[in-house]
Amino acid sequence: MKENIQGKEEWLEPDNMIRLYLRGAFPMADEITGEINWYLPEVRTIIPLDNFNIPRSLKKIFKENKFEFRFDYNFLPVVKACADRSQTWISGKLIEAYLRLNDLGYIHTVESWQNGKLVGGLYGVSYGGAFFGESMFSKVSQASKAALVKLIEHLNERKFVLLDVQYMTPHLKMFGAKEIPFEEYNRLLQICYKANCNF
Repeated sequence: MKENIQGKEEWLEPDNMIRLYLRGAFPMADEITGEINWYLPEVRTIIPLDNFNIPRSLKKIFKENKFEFRFDYNFLPVVKACADRSQTWISGKLIEAYLRLNDLGYIHTVESWQNGKLVGGLYGVSYGGAFFGESMFSKVSQASKAALVKLIEHLNERKFVLLDVQYMTPHLKMFGAKEIPFEEYNRLLQICYKANCNF
């Protein structure tokens, strides 16, 4: 771990949260105490927007039009669904902080709907040419993965530079996610600051 910025109430104010994201930090609440700390890992996981992979099973899903996709339709149900698990780093206080960011236009969702119901999706923070992916959820098989494909396509259409997914998982590796040292990650962030992208 490169650095752990201990939780303070002022770090949850929107301006301070954005400053920390732009340093490459991201927040997580302690599952037991609820204290929110900010983390800067030495190694960061990204999905290269110019070299990603769509799993074969998902290509079939898209051909069958199993989902309807919506962007920024209803943030709160998405983040609450992401937090609805036996162990979660998304506390009530962190959700409140995200809502303040959402009011300022920094939070975005990609949502998978089926038969009029929200069945999967993801959310993250966007600034310049960077999208900082925070969490995903799925109530129907492949719903969150399909939302991730839509996110990648959308970011490419809007000329984004970086899709940060924080930590490597088998789920993300299927999409071509790779780990990079913080120095390379920081170099990408500098490019993102100058990019004039609109989610």
